[in-house]
Amino acid sequence: MRLVKGMVVSALLATVGFSAEYTLKFSHVVSVNTPKGQAADFFEKRLEELSGGRIDVQVYPSSQLYKDSAALKALRMNSVQMAAPSFSKFGKLVPQLALFDLPFLFKDMDHLHRVQDGAVGQKLKDMVDAKGFIALDFWDNAFKQFSTSKDTPILMPSDAAGQKFRIMSSKVLEEQFLAVDANPQMMPFSEVYSGLQQGVIDAAENPISNIYTKKFHEVQKHITLSNHGYLGYLVVMSKKFWKSLPKDLQANVKQAMKEATAKERELAQKLDEEQLQLIKEYGEKTGKVQVHTMNAEQTKAWKEAVSPIYSKFYDNKKIGKDLINGAINTK
Repeated sequence: MRLVKGMVVSALLATVGFSAEYTLKFSHVVSVNTPKGQAADFFEKRLEELSGGRIDVQVYPSSQLYKDSAALKALRMNSVQMAAPSFSKFGKLVPQLALFDLPFLFKDMDHLHRVQDGAVGQKLKDMVDAKGFIALDFWDNAFKQFSTSKDTPILMPSDAAGQKFRIMSSKVLEEQFLAVDANPQMMPFSEVYSGLQQGVIDAAENPISNIYTKKFHEVQKHITLSNHGYLGYLVVMSKKFWKSLPKDLQANVKQAMKEATAKERELAQKLDEEQLQLIKEYGEKTGKVQVHTMNAEQTKAWKEAVSPIYSKFYDNKKIGKDLINGAINTK
């Protein structure tokens, strides 16, 4: 509940003899009009309703309290009670979350959600819990797509050969591009636009939201809808705060989070579709960028080219064979 709204509601509760017993600060780094931001606000309203005002939820967007890199430490100290960092922020704590970086592991978004909501997702949550947090649920960004400034679109694995691809720090992504004879280049996200514009890198992989909001489509000739990898978030809670809640309020948190997760996934899909349409319209208007869709034959060729890297991460200290095979075999 934001400050002004909180003052009003607190005053109303006081007039009928009630006041919040717990304060839950939810810190995140994106703006309020994003799927994550809207879902956080939905969670705020729903949990306050379900708890009958016993939990006062205060959402702090746009890094008002902490950046993702500092959020996990703040959760350990119970300085904030909830955050939704990207998977990469758990890299040193739970490297197994790199499962979601593996290329062409998920058939589609439904398969991905079945993995997250099933046994594999629970194992990953348990690993996060073991590091001193309470892992609540997975929230979507979107699938990643290929883009390039070269004259030929990236459709077959051979199209990527020799191209300099920007990657974030990830052994999986490094192996992914080495498998197709491309040149992975680690680069901060803030430098990607200028890197593409100046030819320091040729290509990148990003969800549509990153491509559109950072205007990468203005400095790339081709975008390929490949859905080859995934970016997402894990909503986590302070273990100290969780243990302080009675069982009925813990149940309220779980229910509010379940509903907020469904809402967030719906919003993320809608935004992905809307921004893709805007990129297509830009391409049609300017002729500067073309959007291509990878067909079944091309997807199969890519999977055959990159799936051999899975075995390099069978070690349980990396990802683990059981998690990889569990994801593949999730029905």
